[in-house]
Amino acid sequence: MLQLNYIKENKQATIDGLKRKYFKNAEETIDALLDIDQKRRETQAELDGTLAKSNALAKEIGGLMKEGKKAEAEAAKAQTAELKAQSKVLEESLKGLEAELYEVLVTLPNLPHASVPEGRTPEENLNIFEAGVIPELPETAQPHWELIKQYNIIDFDLGNKITGAGFPVYKGKGARIQRAMINFFLDEALAAGYGEIQPPILINKDSGFGTGQLPDKEGQMYHATADDLYLIPTAEVPITNIYRDVILSENELPIKNVGYTPCFRREAGSWGAHVRGLNRLHQFDKVEIVQIRKPEESYQALEEMVEHVKGLLTKLELPYRILRLCGGDMSFTSALTFDFEVYSAAQKRWLECSSVSNFESYQANRLKLRCKVDGKNQLLHTLNGSALALPRILAAILENNQTPEGIRIPKVLVPYCGFDSIN
Repeated sequence: MLQLNYIKENKQATIDGLKRKYFKNAEETIDALLDIDQKRRETQAELDGTLAKSNALAKEIGGLMKEGKKAEAEAAKAQTAELKAQSKVLEESLKGLEAELYEVLVTLPNLPHASVPEGRTPEENLNIFEAGVIPELPETAQPHWELIKQYNIIDFDLGNKITGAGFPVYKGKGARIQRAMINFFLDEALAAGYGEIQPPILINKDSGFGTGQLPDKEGQMYHATADDLYLIPTAEVPITNIYRDVILSENELPIKNVGYTPCFRREAGSWGAHVRGLNRLHQFDKVEIVQIRKPEESYQALEEMVEHVKGLLTKLELPYRILRLCGGDMSFTSALTFDFEVYSAAQKRWLECSSVSNFESYQANRLKLRCKVDGKNQLLHTLNGSALALPRILAAILENNQTPEGIRIPKVLVPYCGFDSIN
């Protein structure tokens, strides 16, 4: 959530930032917000004045009674009662204005960092880095959804029978390579100084609000209505919410956590080759890295997280590229996001496998996550990134490493898998 003081002191910059994220009616919304705040401050001042008069009169009443000025004391009592009634009306009005102010604030997305490129669509994202060699496959090469049938390692029909579309069943070496990737990603994060967390995969509304999934992405989340709980779309949500309503000390920073969870998203439902097989699922596995940093350190931390993901993809021997997302393609909560895409050689297309983002103080303000510095509480910055999401990584491994003899497993995964090929 944006800070009201920042908006008041930087009105035009706020409007310009909202426009770069294609927020509708930015000027009108900010004008309305500041009008509500002006009324709130005026009401607060009137309430303070009314309470001050009431308190002053209350103190006078005792003295008037002692002096035998009963009539004046009774008049003061009547005036005090009238002032108390006015105070109650003003208090109710103030509560209404504060609620109205809050309702507008929570609809505002985070403002984009100065380096975020202009643009509305994914095609306008900025390609800033590429690495690895795109393999040249023979004409007979198959996409991963055919390979998984050939080698009997993932069964979509069985998943559809058990649950529905988008819930695959991993079998044999398919299940083992999933476990191998999870352990590899966790071990790499631990070696980089992250502490492992195994969080719940159901969250309450306060947690969803704290990291910005609610109310923005309510329609994309699975909702357990009987208990009013949500299945997590990413481990970012429960891991970051560990620090909701927490005031950290400086010596507890930086905080670096990693967690593996299954993730659940309802948005997967369109048709076409771009969503076939592992390209888009309702349930998938992901290892997530989360950092909490002082504001002056957060962009250095973002660079470190980007380098960490680059290292994973390099070790997996996958060609990849990094995109700096444009304002219109960024998430509601992010100030700056880098997307990683791996090249899927049989599909001949790039597949997103990670997003690494800095949310600056946006989530921290919703979470009330602060640090005491020189006796004063200040908001911290939160960051997270996929390191990595498994389905599209597996799709690229299967397609890029297919040979007439079978599918070669990247060397770094062999000790985790216990086999060096699928055949």
